[in-house]
Amino acid sequence: MLLYHDPRAPNPRRVRVFLAEKGVAYDTIEVLIANAAHQTSEFRKKNPIALLPVLELADGRVLRESMAICRYVEETHPDPNLFGADPWERAQVEMWNRHAELELLWPISQVFRNTHKFWEGRIKQAPEFGTMMRELIAERFDWFESELGKRSYLAGDRFTVADITAMCALDFGKVSDIRIHAATHPNLAAWHTRVAERPSSKA
Repeated sequence: MLLYHDPRAPNPRRVRVFLAEKGVAYDTIEVLIANAAHQTSEFRKKNPIALLPVLELADGRVLRESMAICRYVEETHPDPNLFGADPWERAQVEMWNRHAELELLWPISQVFRNTHKFWEGRIKQAPEFGTMMRELIAERFDWFESELGKRSYLAGDRFTVADITAMCALDFGKVSDIRIHAATHPNLAAWHTRVAERPSSKA
């Protein structure tokens, strides 16, 4: 398998961490967003909307969405299980992965896109919207803090893909000075320490 990725972007990292947890071997090609490598006609043959990551199989087939890639790997390499072992657990993992995507990763990415100097001159920015998203994230931190006081991981008592999504989102938030503070969110901080100590977090 061949993974097209940017080492600094959160969605490719989600896939790399997932593959590391599975112990799956793969090769990589760096497609650096800073150099607009994702906008080239050659890369757009892999993904017409110029987003990362892209997984290319040996037979030339491609998958273009992070969770689609992870689900494929889950099916082809079922151990360790990261999407849920029974109907209830699968539903919990799906729910919390979506929460992590929609309530953390998406607003954090919007703060970055709309307020960070990296994107000045590259895209149209709406700083006011970025500020609104920063306020939303603060509220969601409080919610995740409450939830993580009830269990060790997002979807239950073991590490799943939902934790991967949330970890990658929160680590990416540091670029925009969005950080967990143990004094105000001790449960969230303790969870982050647990997931960050896993070898896969370095992928």
